[in-house]
Amino acid sequence: MNKIRTLIIDDEAPIRDLISGILENYSEKTEVCGTADGVKTGLEAIRHHNPELVLLDVNLTDGTGFDLLRQLDEIKFAVIFITAYEKYAVKAFRFSAVDYIMKPVNIDELLSAIDKAIGMMEGKTLNQQLKNFFDNLNSKPEDKKIVLKDSKSIYVIKVADIIRCEADHNYTTFYLTNNQQIVVSRTLKDYEELLSDFMFLRTHQSHLININHMLSFEKNDGGYLRMADGSNVPVSKRKRDELMAFFDNI
Repeated sequence: MNKIRTLIIDDEAPIRDLISGILENYSEKTEVCGTADGVKTGLEAIRHHNPELVLLDVNLTDGTGFDLLRQLDEIKFAVIFITAYEKYAVKAFRFSAVDYIMKPVNIDELLSAIDKAIGMMEGKTLNQQLKNFFDNLNSKPEDKKIVLKDSKSIYVIKVADIIRCEADHNYTTFYLTNNQQIVVSRTLKDYEELLSDFMFLRTHQSHLININHMLSFEKNDGGYLRMADGSNVPVSKRKRDELMAFFDNI
C-alpha cells in the first residue's frame, strides 16, 4: 500500500517537528514529504512535492493558511487545518465539514483527523467543502450554508432553509423548506451547538426548531409548536420556560 504524501505547513518549528514525529511513529498510512513555515514557502512546497494531504496552520509567518489556498487554481489534496482556539474560524470549519485540529496537538485527534481525510480523498468532495468554507467565512448570517452528509451524498444547505431537526438516537433528520429530508449520522446535540446563533431552539430532547419557521405556540395538551411544514413539535416542561423567555425578549 502506497503511503499518503503529507506536507506540514506551520510557522512553529517545534510543532512541525512534533507532527512529523507523531506521523513517523504512529501512522502507517502517511509519509512526510516536506515542511514549510509560510504562504510563500508553502506554495513552493506544494508545487514541488505534489502532496495528497496538507496539514495547514491557520496563522503563518507571512499570512494565513486561507491566503495560501486562495492562491491555488485547484486544490488537489486533502486539508486538515491546525489552529489555536478561534471561535469564528472553528465554527466555519464545523459548518463546512472541514477537518481541523486544535493546538496543542493531540496524538489521537491528529490520527483520527488523518483517517477521516484519507477516507474522503475525492477531489470533487474536497473542493466543494473548501468552497463552502470560504463562502461561510465572510458571509452574512442569512447566507450561511451548512454541509450535511448521508451515506450517499454531500449536501450544501442554506441554514435559513432548515425548518427543524429531529433526533433518532445517534441520527438527526433535517426537514427543509423544499420538503426534502436529509438523515445524517450525528447527534442533535452537535447541531444544537452549531446552530444556536441562528435562531434555533431546542424545544424537546428530540427536537430542534428554527424560530423563523414557527407558525404558533399552542398551549394546550402540554404545549406544542406548529411549524411551517405542517408538523406539530412538542415542547417539554423543562424547555417551556426557555421558550416563553425567548418570546418575552423579541
